[in-house]
Amino acid sequence: MNQSITEKLSKKELIEILGKCWMTHDGMWFYNTLMENGMESANRINKAAIKSLAPIEIHRFKKRMGIESIASYEALKQFFNGVAELLIPDFMNISFTFPGNNIAIWEFNEKKCFAYNGISMLGVIDAYECGPIYRIRCWMDSLGIKYAIDPDLDRCVMPSKGQCSGRMVFQF
Repeated sequence: MNQSITEKLSKKELIEILGKCWMTHDGMWFYNTLMENGMESANRINKAAIKSLAPIEIHRFKKRMGIESIASYEALKQFFNGVAELLIPDFMNISFTFPGNNIAIWEFNEKKCFAYNGISMLGVIDAYECGPIYRIRCWMDSLGIKYAIDPDLDRCVMPSKGQCSGRMVFQF
């Protein structure tokens, strides 16, 4: 008897394949925007899409998790870790930790940022404006959480630094 794909895959495998499909779609529309309209438009439209998506994502996840608001570091940590399992699969190569003192730290592993890897294949990494960390910023903005970020990224830092890591400090 044939099984459906959801019956064949573990929860982790399902999250991974859906995440890869979603990021491939994201990459393909970026590529096509780049080819039709140039890098400036691709960056601008990418950030506009992220900014308009973030409040929708946040609303959906808060509703599913039964959360009205996030008013403390501990609540943010629980919320973020709860959705990260779904929204930040392993292939993205990033760890996001909450060591305490209202701080979150991100670090892309030795395989580098998934966006860096993809945009590098297009040959335009030096002009790419970081989408992954911008998305996290838009999530915090959508949650109404005040934060400072270091480094304050705009362009991808992988070409100049060889790695990407940083921290967010939250104000509750």
